[in-house]
Amino acid sequence: MSIDEVIRLLQEIKDLGDSGKETVSKAKSTVKKAKSVAKKVKRAPSAYNKYMAKTLKQLKKKHPRSNHQVLFKRAAKSWKRSAERKRSLK
Repeated sequence: MSIDEVIRLLQEIKDLGDSGKETVSKAKSTVKKAKSVAKKVKRAPSAYNKYMAKTLKQLKKKHPRSNHQVLFKRAAKSWKRSAERKRSLK
């Protein structure tokens, strides 16, 4: 179902007033279907996301027993000095 159909159904509800209970339930189900059909397009990962994934993987290999939070902080600090960051700022 498209958004135009949902808007049309909501307009019908306004026109019918209190007798539009059936239309209300139909509109609600239509909205649910429209939301499930509409898929968001995911953006490509940024340079930071790519760098963090690569660096975290390397750090976890070197330090398998370390806490994720500690490794993430270490990777984030190294991002500030990285060449990838400098390239992404251009």
